[in-house]
Amino acid sequence: MAANSQTCLKLSLNSVPSSAATSKGRAAASTHKKVVVGLTDKSVQKGYLNPSRLGQADPMDLLTPDGEYLQIPLERVRTVHFVRDFSNGIEVERKMFLSRPKLDGLWVRLRFRDGETLEGVAPNNLLSLLDQGIQITPPDPSAGSDRIFVPRGALAEVTVLGVVGIARRKPAAAVDSQPRLFTD
Repeated sequence: MAANSQTCLKLSLNSVPSSAATSKGRAAASTHKKVVVGLTDKSVQKGYLNPSRLGQADPMDLLTPDGEYLQIPLERVRTVHFVRDFSNGIEVERKMFLSRPKLDGLWVRLRFRDGETLEGVAPNNLLSLLDQGIQITPPDPSAGSDRIFVPRGALAEVTVLGVVGIARRKPAAAVDSQPRLFTD
């Protein structure tokens, strides 16, 4: 049984194109993360992908849990949920924060082309916001998704609701405006 699973794994990794494989012909497993891809037709696809190429490569390369290699065009992708395990669904129960978030970053509201909205905290880095999409931390940390990537094509609007965790300026030192009556 173990020999069959290794054989299947080798076959599936050899089918990955050379751009996603290392120089030895096998995929770099440490760079692939578990994801559940939400498609625009409301279906989902579970698999593994390299997050460093996310938004840069069109189509997106995905390796399914069965070892099948898929290429998904970015225009078909609605969301990419980075998950801890595949057993939980990607449906976010809480789509908005109940109060001001505690995470550092930009508190944003995403409006999808179908009218649905989702809030999250994006990194406070304008260069990352100008890429092919936006990565956010969802409002419910106990849900199955640690992070969510949304391609730019799936969005109708991104609104910044606030900047969270910025360094506050220290108040100026208090100046004694009243002369002292008794001096030592």
